[in-house]
Amino acid sequence: MSRRILLIVCMATVLFACKTKQDNTKVLPINSMKLVLWDILKADEWYIQTTIRDTLHLRINENFLYYEEVYKVHHINKEQFYNSYKFYETHPDKFKILIDSVVAYGDRDKAVEKNIPAPVLSKPK
Repeated sequence: MSRRILLIVCMATVLFACKTKQDNTKVLPINSMKLVLWDILKADEWYIQTTIRDTLHLRINENFLYYEEVYKVHHINKEQFYNSYKFYETHPDKFKILIDSVVAYGDRDKAVEKNIPAPVLSKPK
């Protein structure tokens, strides 16, 4: 009798300990997430620069309104963005690819603004 109880407890522990797989269909692909994340970062920078110059903006937390505009532009919602971000955070190999692509996209974007050639990144030896 005690073996059965022990077996049931062990099986229940294993079943509850196993994490359910996340639905990857709701995760934005890296190329889409890269653009959204870049626009979120630009919105943050705009908000920071605005609050430095105008102290009245310190009382109004407008950066979330800027985020909503970014979501509208990219035809996503807040939940999709945060679910995708959490997915990439929990998968370091994919998160590194995402961050590297955001940095490369930003370098290209800045180069286009300044009319200079984008830097060519060399691979580590």
